[in-house]
Amino acid sequence: MKEYDAAKIRNIGLMAHGGAGKTSLAEAMLFSSGAISRLGRVEDGNTTSDWDPEEAKRGMSINTSLVPVEWNDHKLNIVDTPGYADFAGEVISAASAVDLAAILLDASSGVEVGTEYAWRYAEDRNLPRVLIVNKIDRENASFANTLASAQANFGNVVAPLYIPLGEESAFRGVVDLLAMQAIIFSDDTSGDATTEEVPADMLDEAETYRLELVESIAENDEDLMMKYLEDEELTVDELRAGLKSAVASGDIVPVFVTAATTNRGVKLLLDTLTAIAPAPGARVATDAAGEEITLDPDAGEPTAIFVWKTIADPFVGKLSYFRVVSGTVSSDSHLQNANQDEDQRLGQLFVLRGKDQINAPKLSAGDIGAVAKLDETHTSDTLTDPSRLVTLPAIDFPAPLFAAAVSPRTKADLDKMGQALTRLAEEDPTISVTRDSDSGETILTGLGESHVQIALEKVARKFGVNVDFELPSVPYRETVLKTIEGVEYKHKKQTGGHGQYGHVYLSIVPIDNGFEFEETIFGGAVPRNYIPAVEKGVREALDEGVLAGFPVTNIKVVLTDGSYHSVDSSEMAFKLAASQAFKRAQELANPILLEPVNALAVTIPDSYTGDVMSDLTSKRAHVTGMVPGENGSSTIEATVPAAEIQRYATDLRSITQGRGTFTTEFSHYDQVPSHLVDSIVAARKEQEAALV
Repeated sequence: MKEYDAAKIRNIGLMAHGGAGKTSLAEAMLFSSGAISRLGRVEDGNTTSDWDPEEAKRGMSINTSLVPVEWNDHKLNIVDTPGYADFAGEVISAASAVDLAAILLDASSGVEVGTEYAWRYAEDRNLPRVLIVNKIDRENASFANTLASAQANFGNVVAPLYIPLGEESAFRGVVDLLAMQAIIFSDDTSGDATTEEVPADMLDEAETYRLELVESIAENDEDLMMKYLEDEELTVDELRAGLKSAVASGDIVPVFVTAATTNRGVKLLLDTLTAIAPAPGARVATDAAGEEITLDPDAGEPTAIFVWKTIADPFVGKLSYFRVVSGTVSSDSHLQNANQDEDQRLGQLFVLRGKDQINAPKLSAGDIGAVAKLDETHTSDTLTDPSRLVTLPAIDFPAPLFAAAVSPRTKADLDKMGQALTRLAEEDPTISVTRDSDSGETILTGLGESHVQIALEKVARKFGVNVDFELPSVPYRETVLKTIEGVEYKHKKQTGGHGQYGHVYLSIVPIDNGFEFEETIFGGAVPRNYIPAVEKGVREALDEGVLAGFPVTNIKVVLTDGSYHSVDSSEMAFKLAASQAFKRAQELANPILLEPVNALAVTIPDSYTGDVMSDLTSKRAHVTGMVPGENGSSTIEATVPAAEIQRYATDLRSITQGRGTFTTEFSHYDQVPSHLVDSIVAARKEQEAALV
């Protein structure tokens, strides 16, 4: 594959709701360009971009894949992204690497929740957009309904550039609204087409759409507007130039029509994207002094590359996907990692086509490639020429929403689990791995339950580590409701030689937060040198409450009296006496369970408010407020027991058809309702028995 100048490069991200046909479209583009000789099918698991075995098994994209297409002396870096919400991190990272979002819609479904998210991700990065109405040859396809859905959701910037000739099985071509020509596709999968006059029965409809399109183009170009108002004819070339400008500014989102699985409309799409999609533009970075600097996509500038994706490969090690923002990068060269302050030697550069690695001696500004074994480089890092150290903005990934406690199946898995999970988190920044200090559990968090499950299947396949997962233990606590004074315990034991003697009186008092220890010893009843041992004994006893063995909190302990033996007393004896006295006091002070309560903010379309509120009520939530949002949405603010929302990512997705989002964080501890205590205590005892 030859080297391309930035002006000849188009970086295009395919985004959509799952099942809209992104992978099939990428496959048809490769086939149309001659890069592959056979048109693969998602159903057969043999497409170029869905090369991961898990993708072939599930029939859906899980990872972002790169498929460069050479067309009309241009290079189109097509980035095929997953369509399901659990893999949003892949879409967001891809959005940082491309210059145009091509958002697909299933012609029989219109705008779906994944379409809305794709639009939002593109909008967040100010990416120009085009819409592609795909599967127009399928049953129940309707261009009019799909267009109406898109315009209702995204506004009047959505304007057809092509309209279909026929739908479902009768689909045979499109009308080019700028040239006012009918383009008729061949019946095979070659993608070839011929041009004809627009059929008479389509002429009125086509002219109506054309008038709207021409007006939209003219409105965004002062010169064209003047000619239009003076009733001068606008040439097709003028309109195409105006359209290109309006697409780049986001003022027009043109609509295409394709049937990707039969390769119809795909060559026309490639022609048009080559003509109107923006070439790589300048990007803003921060220099070593903290000042903003503009990096132009100029091959002669100092080199700067941005790592937007990382793959952990068990054979070649880490594989870093990068975009050349400025300058030229060559194989076997050195760059400085400005984020990690590390010199990085770049080995052989690749251009990736699915899983195939095509050697590239060098890549110029605007291009996308990959390189292996950059051990100190992570996703969002910037590698630069040492003469101009800059950093590009890091990718803002969504916070994890689902947590799982993971455990190895065998001793052999235990030995390798830590490293495998670390490499998994390096590959997917929406996954994190932590260790819970209370329970000792290894906690893996992700964007959803299926995200975590598929990630662990990847660990098994790639690294040979088999891991099970379950919901994490809820960190309950115990405390007391009553003040109890003067609880006595005397530890006295004679074993021959020196005995053991420690004697204490403890009082316990409920407090609002934490733990406090005081002593009011008078007259040396307990010598000063033994008081630290008493506190230590109490602190150790805090680890296991008398009700269910959970840690004890929100309590003050006061050492009020005691006695000692000049020979037999010791720190150990007083520590044991304090521990037992504390346990006795707890039993007398009305011990209760406390549960963690989280602050929850749920953002949803207003139409789902009733269902979400009802669900929150069933989860023992206390709604504290509702904040109106934009575009007919609201945010419900509530506090809710953490135990009730461990699977809330799944629940909310089901209730709102994936349109709801939420954030949550720990708020406080509160008393567990009495009717739930017995089941929690029983589950705790069952858990402890299983560990014996």
